[in-house]
Order: sequence, then C-alpha cells, then structure tokens
Amino acid sequence: MKIKYFYQQLTSHVSVILIAFLILSVLFSHYVEQFVYDNKTEELATYGQTILHDLDRNPRYSTNTLQVYEHVLNGRDIQYILFDEQSAIIYSTELKAPVIGLLSEDEWQEIKNGKTVTVKQDFKRFNEAVTFVLLPYVQNNQFVGGILLTSPIKGSREVISQMNTYLLFTMVLALAVALLLSWILSNFHGKRIKRLREATSLVAQGDYSVRIPSANVDEIGELAEDFNKMVEKLNVSMEEIQSLENRRRQFMADVSHELRTPLTTIRGIIEGMRNDMISESEKEKGFQLASNETMRLIRLVNENLDYEKIRSNQITLFKQDMQLVELLEIIKDQLEGVAAEKHNHILVDVEPDVIVHADYDRLTQILINITKNSIQFTDNGSIYLRGYVRDDMTIIEIEDTGIGIDPDDIEKIWGRFYKAIVSRTTNPYGEFGLGLSIVKQLVTLHNGTINVSSEQGKGTKFTILIPNY
Repeated sequence: MKIKYFYQQLTSHVSVILIAFLILSVLFSHYVEQFVYDNKTEELATYGQTILHDLDRNPRYSTNTLQVYEHVLNGRDIQYILFDEQSAIIYSTELKAPVIGLLSEDEWQEIKNGKTVTVKQDFKRFNEAVTFVLLPYVQNNQFVGGILLTSPIKGSREVISQMNTYLLFTMVLALAVALLLSWILSNFHGKRIKRLREATSLVAQGDYSVRIPSANVDEIGELAEDFNKMVEKLNVSMEEIQSLENRRRQFMADVSHELRTPLTTIRGIIEGMRNDMISESEKEKGFQLASNETMRLIRLVNENLDYEKIRSNQITLFKQDMQLVELLEIIKDQLEGVAAEKHNHILVDVEPDVIVHADYDRLTQILINITKNSIQFTDNGSIYLRGYVRDDMTIIEIEDTGIGIDPDDIEKIWGRFYKAIVSRTTNPYGEFGLGLSIVKQLVTLHNGTINVSSEQGKGTKFTILIPNY
C-alpha cells in the first residue's frame, strides 16, 4: 500500500507535536499541582508558626486572641486545633474529636519528636478532603502540645482545574496552528518532490533538457541541484554518444567504401589475367596495382588493430635514449617524396645533443602520422620538424603552413573516427580518421602530453612533450 509523502509528512509533524504537547501538558500539570499544594502547606505552616509564636510570648494564652486568629483564618477557609501533650484539645475552630484519633501512630511520634508533619491530600480522616499541617509546640525543649491546621482541597483543585483548562485550550490552539503549518510545509515539500519525480520521468523518456528550480536551503534543494548537474552530464554524454554513433556509422560506410575499392580492383586484375584480358605488357602494371591495393588493405587493417591494442593497453613500450636529430632526419627521408608531390618542403631544426627517451617504433609512428597530416593539409608550403629540451622534458614541434583547423574542431581531432573533411568523394586526407586518435594514445603511454594550436589559412602546430625518464 502506497502512502503519499504529503500524508507521511503531515502525520509525522502532527504526531511529534501532539506527543510533545501531551508530555509537556502532563509535566506542567504535575508541576502546577505540586506548586499549589506546596503553596498551601507553606501557608498553613506559616499561620501555625505565627500562632505558636504568639503563644510563646504569652504562655497564658487568651481565648480572644485565638478567636481573632479563627476569624482571620475562616476568611482563608482554614481550620485549626490547638492541643496539649496528651492530645487533649485546648482550642478548636471546628473539630471536637480527640486529636489522637485523627493522627496515625507515626505522625504522633514525629510531632512528639519535634518534627513538622505535612499531608498534601487526605480524603478519609476529616469530613472532607483536606490538606493539613501538624506543628509541634515546644517550650524549654519540652513537647507541650501542637497545632493542627487544615484547608479543604477543593480550593486547590479549582485552581488546578482552571490551570488545566487553560492548558488544554492552549494545546488545542497550538495544535490547530501546528496542523496548518504542517499542512503548508508538507504540501510545499510534496510539490518539490513531485517536480523531481516528473523531471526524472522525462529524463527516463530521453528528455535531457529538463531542469528544475534549485536552492541550497535544504537537502531537497541540494538534491535538485545535483539532479540538474546529473542531467547536464547525461546530456553531454548523450551528445558524445550520438556523435560517436554518427562517426561509427560514417566509419562503417568508409570501411565499406575503402575496402570495396581495393578488393574490386584486385578482383578485376585477377579476373582479367584468368581470362587473358590483360596483355603481357600490362601484366606488370596490373601486378603492381594489385600489390599497392593489397598494401593499402593491410595498412587499413593494421591501423584499426593498432588503435584497439593501444586503447586496451595491450602493447609494451621499449624505451631507450636516442638522438632526436637522427629520428627526425629519418622521418624527413621517408616522407620527402610524398611532400614533393604537393610541392612542400620538410625542414629539420634540432640540436645534435638533444636526446629523447622513448620507444623508437612508436615515436616514429607518432611523428609519421602527424607529419603526413601536415603534408596532406599543406600545398606549396613548408613542414618544420623541431626539437629541444626544457625542464627534463623533450619537446618536439611539427608545424606546417597549411590550411589550418577550424577552432571548433581542434578538440574533436583526437576523437576516434573523426575526419576533418567528412565527404569521402572530396577527402584525399587519410583513410579512417584513426591516425590522431592513435597518436594521442601513444603519447599518453609515454607519460607525455600533446597540444595543438592552429589558425585557419596560416597553418597548424603540434607540440609533443615527453619526459626524459
């Protein structure tokens, strides 16, 4: 059975308030009752002590004096009995029975020992329920009698009853106010949670644009803020997933196209030779074309295998110290012919004593990838290969004077499947767009970093930082 949060909040608030009020009411009522009876016994004790004090000053007590006290105490609804050491009544405002019959053995013993006896509520020994105080009368350290003062409980009960009535009225009023405030608060929090639930439902349906108002005033506000941050991250993740999915689809299309072309060429050459459709003079050219297309297929497959191995850390680096100038000269020699086809020049600028600590094969792969990119995006320009050491880091720069990169695309170039020019029909720049993604992974494996800066129409510079340890 589901119970709405609103009713849970309302019930919990009211229950807590009600229990708190009940406890406070019981404690307060007990305190008031105790206070009233303490007040009454103190009042009786004070009057009794006053009477006994007057008797001390005038041992031959006067009936007129006792009658005056009787008159005063009647106005306070107080009766008293004066008795001697034998419990015989000397003077009484109302009771005529022997005092010994009214007191218990323990009470009589206590008063004979000079102690005051107080009873806040007595319902049996008098004609009505009373509070009474029993004081000893001592002269020259000798017990010579005492005084018993009584007052009906009904007066005290009326005060207590009136206080309880006020307390009950206050409790009902406070409960009504608390119920109203609890309803307002529960409704307010219920609406906030409902907004969260509705927003969560929209997110579950794929809507990542939803946002809810948040304020850091309580935990629900913090939850709303965390929810908004979560949705923002989900939105970014979904955009990345969507982008990756689009690139994957483009990649599959590129794979189909790139593989179909060399396979079709190779099949055509084989069929032509089988059916003697290729002349002897053209066979060598056909073999060379088939060989080139086969190498192209191998290169495409290796490029993908390399990426997966690097991404899953399945390769081991064999680092060694090597002269950077020799490595850059090798890169220049390998790619000079490719650069010449586009009327580019490769220039090496590095001191002979610059040493780089890296895996030879993988660093060569990094530099060839970047340099080939620079050649592909540059016409009638220059590609600079530089190197120097700074703060225990070997820094390698590859800079070109090509077409540059759009500022919006700079961060995207490291993504898998990303290609600067999407259209296959107009894209002479590489196969699958995996080159720079592999480069970044390999640089990271060397505990290094790679940065790129570019300006459209003026060129691009890649900066690789590799630690010398």
